[in-house]
Amino acid sequence: MTSSEKPRRVEIKDGDQTVAAAEVAEHAEGTVRTSLLPSSGHTPPGSRASLVDAVMDQPEVKSGSRLEATVPLGDAESLERLRERTEDAVTRPAGSTALVDANLPSAGDSTAGQAPGGESSAS
Repeated sequence: MTSSEKPRRVEIKDGDQTVAAAEVAEHAEGTVRTSLLPSSGHTPPGSRASLVDAVMDQPEVKSGSRLEATVPLGDAESLERLRERTEDAVTRPAGSTALVDANLPSAGDSTAGQAPGGESSAS
């Protein structure tokens, strides 16, 4: 791993309990890698989408151009939110995870984070 920094941990809590977590690390040439970590037990609806939003709001992600994400296989909520918040996402299975490779919207892109249906078409 050739990370320029130690990975940052991002957590979503429900009271005192962590219900969703991720690690985010900046790599060479504008690529950011994140691992969405599986949580044990019940996960409140929307917490995984909130985790993706928290990851996307990290400074290294906002300044990056490419995202490589590892998501637990079957985590449809996180995968859907990643597709909404990125461009040209490609997903493929890898063991018990799904790998997502995607372009990050530029900082001035006003469509980033919009719900489906609010997206503009690519030129």
